[in-house]
Amino acid sequence: MKKEAVRLGRVPCLVWGEDSDKVFVHVHGKQSQKEYAENFAALADCHGWQTVSFDLPRHGERADSPEPCDVWEGIADLCTVLAWVRARWPRLGLFACSLGAFFALHAYEDVPFEQCLLQSPIVDMDELIHRMYGWFGVTEERLRQEGEIPTPVDTLSWRYAQWVKEHPVTRWTQPTSILLAEKDNMQALQTMQGFAERFGCRLTVAPGCEHPFMAAGDAKIVHDWMEECLCRM
Repeated sequence: MKKEAVRLGRVPCLVWGEDSDKVFVHVHGKQSQKEYAENFAALADCHGWQTVSFDLPRHGERADSPEPCDVWEGIADLCTVLAWVRARWPRLGLFACSLGAFFALHAYEDVPFEQCLLQSPIVDMDELIHRMYGWFGVTEERLRQEGEIPTPVDTLSWRYAQWVKEHPVTRWTQPTSILLAEKDNMQALQTMQGFAERFGCRLTVAPGCEHPFMAAGDAKIVHDWMEECLCRM
């Protein structure tokens, strides 16, 4: 499959697939990188779509970047990529995973995507932060007093926690398909069902799977879901 490296300022990107007038913006999740878009890009290429993937701060080529991978830097990078993409391709799609989906829900709420595929998306970061309080024995008052508290998963930040509480996702009009793991520990099934109902999303729940979709057999589940979504376009 054709692959081209592009750099947009501080953001390294890959453009996958044969030349086309339509493209998916691929936003990876935590502990991932732009190269992990290959499986999706190969499927999209078969359906006539190119794919642009890129590294978020502190991931892939940017592992040592000074910028944190937070909502402000994430949104800035997503907007940088989108501006370049919109100048080159008239038809757009979105694939976003986990934390990358959370950034996309805030950065791209007004973008006219033809289809959005969200894998294990974080749609309610406030809920996830409160889960982390329980996992690591942290209270909201302690975080307010200390400002930041490192944990094995990520650093809890009072500023970040307040921002997500004040900025819930209230609008999402693009046609969207969601793949959720039945045993996802990041977002409750009820939360995802509520999101899908509010915004008219097609929700698929994968029995027995966990948030990363990394167990034996999970790759086929993800592949089949992606193929089904692309066939509907």
